[in-house]
Amino acid sequence: MNPRIMKILLMKNRFGIYLELIKAYQTILLLFTGIAGFVSSRCPYMNFGLFLGLILSLFLTISGSTILNMYIDRDIDVKMRRTKDRPLPSGRIKENDVLFVGLIISAIGLIIAFSLSFIYGIVVFSGIFIDVVVYTIWLKRKTPWSIIWGGISGGMPILAGRVLGIGSIDFIGVLFALSILLWIPTHIMTFSMVYINDYEKAGVPTFPSKYGFKNTRFIIALSSIGVVISIGIGFISLGMAIGYLRLLAVLSVGLMGISISSILNPSKIKNLGLFKYASLFMLASLIMVVFGV
Repeated sequence: MNPRIMKILLMKNRFGIYLELIKAYQTILLLFTGIAGFVSSRCPYMNFGLFLGLILSLFLTISGSTILNMYIDRDIDVKMRRTKDRPLPSGRIKENDVLFVGLIISAIGLIIAFSLSFIYGIVVFSGIFIDVVVYTIWLKRKTPWSIIWGGISGGMPILAGRVLGIGSIDFIGVLFALSILLWIPTHIMTFSMVYINDYEKAGVPTFPSKYGFKNTRFIIALSSIGVVISIGIGFISLGMAIGYLRLLAVLSVGLMGISISSILNPSKIKNLGLFKYASLFMLASLIMVVFGV
């Protein structure tokens, strides 16, 4: 084979590996929350330089923290059927390369963030620190309540976007961050019920394994109600049009309905359905924020 073609194929393969490492879908969703937070601020004159800086800094820091988490959790991933084929446990990439790339792109993202705004940089740094140090290194292997800290880190991008737009932390930004925090149990706990054996094999404590499926489903239902309330108040505080409020109400009824149904008549199919619907609900809410303010 032509050496040039081989080199291109190797680069393409390596690029694909790093896409796996950053969990592209998760990264894009979190990035979009940051964009929604920024747009919700109605930043004067829509400063596109600031907007591009937001996208670049959040993409790099979110990707970097995800790569670092992949590096830290490599010993867990190799034990679980769901994750054993990821780049690190499958041996498709060197550990030191992953650590180096994760640190470098996180650092570049933080430099950009602080160059845009000090308070914005602090929020972005807090997200990385909570996610990598508090959640992954300190608590994930010790307690199922680590999910709370994972949820806080997940709420940082939307708060950061809002902060960059208005220059401070306000009630609406906190509400939107809270909605992400409350959405995390609906998203992750349904996932952990489906793959409970994997988590137990890897020694990772989860709510289903410690408190049982019934109590976990109840917590999910409460979280769903909390998500609906926090996003609803956020929409009203932003002055969203009545049409968007009605659509949010319809989506909210669906989320709470599936949550309650999973308590009354639980099944694996409903767990998966709730997992997917929760993601669609959050994505739809963010899209309404972007186009409705």
